[in-house]
Amino acid sequence: MLLVVDVGNTNTSLGVYEGAELIRHWRLTTVRVRTVDEYGVYARNLFEFAGIDFKAITGIAVASVVPPLNFVVRRMSEQYFNHSPLFVDHTTDTGMRILYEPPSDVGADRIVDAVAAIHRYGAPCIVVDFGTATTFDAINQQGEYMGGVITPGITISADALFARAARLPRVEIKRPQAVIGSSTVGSMQSGLYYGYVGLVDGILRRMTTELNDSPHIVATGGLAPLIAKGSELIETVDDTLTLEGLRLIYEKAVKGSLESGV
Repeated sequence: MLLVVDVGNTNTSLGVYEGAELIRHWRLTTVRVRTVDEYGVYARNLFEFAGIDFKAITGIAVASVVPPLNFVVRRMSEQYFNHSPLFVDHTTDTGMRILYEPPSDVGADRIVDAVAAIHRYGAPCIVVDFGTATTFDAINQQGEYMGGVITPGITISADALFARAARLPRVEIKRPQAVIGSSTVGSMQSGLYYGYVGLVDGILRRMTTELNDSPHIVATGGLAPLIAKGSELIETVDDTLTLEGLRLIYEKAVKGSLESGV
């Protein structure tokens, strides 16, 4: 079995694959001050609760955009699962050419999402990942990673309103019943939700024009289902896209090692 770990700025997702089947996955809050042992205990407890034998793990793949946690995740993998993890970055052989300059600036999560999107939906495609930042990634007809767009996530926008405007409260991010808000909370929710949907669809229209093709548009990340309901252009919501990309890249890496006799 394969353990895959996606370390994001806000959340950390874990999944366990048996072959090509994702048999269980979890989402945790990313805490940068957690120790190796704390992460190990969390992981082992999740496995025990799910009835999965941690000793059955034969490999670990990680996509991390939080460098301070890389050492922690590596040591946790080695101490609690007895495996050195594969950390995905721009040097990993994914089979996908990266046209971004410099390639080292592409986040591991964006690489992994793109690989999974090509595999599941074909090229060309656009991936919208609703995380701490919202990223838009373009893959052309040849299956090459072209680049994309990075915008502040909707939660960052909501937090900024609360922090910078003394009379505005912190509000739940949800789709309001009407665009015209009849209260301060309703007005803020409308601005956040419909403003963000407009941002997403506006960027997607421009990206589609520049691609000069008809890309499949897939969304992933915690708020993807919410924003996709209001979007005119998002075709698919895939909440396990990143985990699937990690599986695909790990399998390619293992196959390459076996073929080369490593």
